[in-house]
Amino acid sequence: MRLRTVFATAAAGLAAATCLTAVGPANAQESNACSPSVSIAGFSDALDKTTYEGTYAGNFSALASDWNGTLAALSDRSALFALDGRTLQPKGVVQLADESGAALDSEGLVLDWNGTYLVSSETEPSVRRYSRDGRILDRLPVPDALRVAPAGRAVGNGTFEGLTMLPGGRTLIASMEYALSGDSAGIVRLQTWKRHHGSFALGAQYAYRADTGLGVPEVTATRDGRLLVLERGFTPGVGNTVRLYLADPRRATDTSGIGNLTGQDGVRLIKKTLLADIADCPDLGATAKQPQPNPLLDNIEAMTITGHRNGRLNVLLASDDNQNAVQTTRFYSLRVRT
Repeated sequence: MRLRTVFATAAAGLAAATCLTAVGPANAQESNACSPSVSIAGFSDALDKTTYEGTYAGNFSALASDWNGTLAALSDRSALFALDGRTLQPKGVVQLADESGAALDSEGLVLDWNGTYLVSSETEPSVRRYSRDGRILDRLPVPDALRVAPAGRAVGNGTFEGLTMLPGGRTLIASMEYALSGDSAGIVRLQTWKRHHGSFALGAQYAYRADTGLGVPEVTATRDGRLLVLERGFTPGVGNTVRLYLADPRRATDTSGIGNLTGQDGVRLIKKTLLADIADCPDLGATAKQPQPNPLLDNIEAMTITGHRNGRLNVLLASDDNQNAVQTTRFYSLRVRT
């Protein structure tokens, strides 16, 4: 079926995914400013409430740019889609599962240099490596404290939401969404793994303080080793809060040996700088199916860098509609200056 596409920019239209660019005069981008560091080029509702080969094309929790110009989009219902980098038209879908064949609560996605996928699930939590056709190739170790209680100290539905690889391909990072039991509210842990001879071993762990009432649904590494971090929350009757931060883990304390993080224990947290509150972006004519501070907003939790242009990052976001009639599967094209 031909997908209905909604394009919106200040000047003209939007080409989705890896080719997301604004069309128009050079200063058109500035008129779409969300902040001094971030502007929005447009949005697309192309996949909202659509299916592909019998699989619901929504519930997106992670994105990755593929080498062949396609976009990998991961559903938290265990479906991994290949999307056309320009139209968002699905080109293929692979079903993922755990070792017993059960579906995953898949949340994070990294496309490794060898063409395999690293996928995090927040059920246990876990990180597994998959082949292109969905076969499990490996499973990474996870510290006991990060496991969901009673096995560990994590809360259910609050573990490995974000997953990214640092430049060079040697360090993998997974971000918890919420704090562990015993840690101060808002302090979330980021776990790393180091690659050794093709496999990953546990590495350092760092602490990041999210804003009050928000969690961390996604992290994405920049070329210099810093991180773009999404923070997100939801208030019934009000809507979503989504903020984009730039974070630097390079001087943070390794917290892997620290039992409880109080925020007053001399631990150097990951330094963060606000880039934009997405509610401050122009709405570009978007509509919302439920109350929102800005009708452009929805349950945004997927992010990838699709390129660089004129000193800015091209960043693609996507929302998880939870297969809910009052939410929208929406893609957002941002230009970010770091």
